Amino acid sequence: MSASKPKATPIAELLLRRISNTGPISLAEYMADCLLHPTHGYYTTRDPLGAAGDFTTAPEISQMFGELLGLCLAQAWIDQGRPVPFTLAELGPGRGTLMADILRATKAVPQFHASMQLTLVEASPALRAKQRELLSGFDITYANTAADLPDQALFLIANEFFDALPIRQFVRDPKGWRETQVGLIDDSLVLGLSQPAPIALLDHRLDDTQDGDVVEICPSSAPIIDEIARRIKSHGGAAIIIDYGDWHARGDTFQALENHKMVDPLARPGCADLTAHVDFEALSLEAQTAGAYVSAMIPQGHLLAQLGISERAEKLSTHMHGEALENHIAAFDRLTNADKMGLLFKAIAIVPKADMLPAGFTKSA
Repeated sequence: MSASKPKATPIAELLLRRISNTGPISLAEYMADCLLHPTHGYYTTRDPLGAAGDFTTAPEISQMFGELLGLCLAQAWIDQGRPVPFTLAELGPGRGTLMADILRATKAVPQFHASMQLTLVEASPALRAKQRELLSGFDITYANTAADLPDQALFLIANEFFDALPIRQFVRDPKGWRETQVGLIDDSLVLGLSQPAPIALLDHRLDDTQDGDVVEICPSSAPIIDEIARRIKSHGGAAIIIDYGDWHARGDTFQALENHKMVDPLARPGCADLTAHVDFEALSLEAQTAGAYVSAMIPQGHLLAQLGISERAEKLSTHMHGEALENHIAAFDRLTNADKMGLLFKAIAIVPKADMLPAGFTKSA
């Protein structure tokens, strides 16, 4: 158990009152309040990206990331017969950097831009303003959730989206499972555990865990994947999901980032980015349940290599010198090196059938 006297933030005051009145809350409830509160939430009130923010994503590191993925989606569109119209969508597009790179890379693909309906799934007013500014030359349709996406062919990218969805965390106990909760001791937020109980939702994890093991689940990811997979199964398309995580995940991965440093997740509610590793097996099973086909999981570095990042990096470096060249080499290394983002981040693709996988992806076992 850990305790933290929260700094006086609007979310902290709301949490203290709520827990005092109704008792401990789950990590999912805590994350939802801190990140998504409509007035004071982390994503509602700020631009968290870049050097002045709390973290940096792959699109902010190098244009190569978005360019390669954009061409990958465009080729998938061509391979599926160039459906018209189609939705080009991104979940959680941040400042719009990834989509800007995708659109720049695909502008020469015949009829791709003319046939697309550009849709961004974004709830944050602050980030919507950034996206409109960066993508000012395009007609943007906004959706609050994946359920609002059009019922037509869907070509979608989601980079570091699912890691920010609220999780529930459980610790295995001889008498069942104990859920991690946020409670109060002397006006300090504390992490504690519920009383043990059988949890039917985790029956499938009894064979691969033992007492003391931690398992995390993300309840809100299933309906999102279901909406995406059903559209792709019914109308065609492809979704590429990239995030940090693994297959059949296990262990405590709940963490907070502020000013690019790991911090106590209870210290400044609403002021730090709260995340957890993504269980790609759970995402894949949900997409399969909806009738779509899911590729094998592939590390980000391997995927970018398959899509030609080495060749693209070499071409971009031709006229670079000095600090610009050094930064370019460092960006390539950060995206692909197994000790950096190359192995930590994974990717899967969702398509209608196994023979429709985008470039770089392989069939699941």
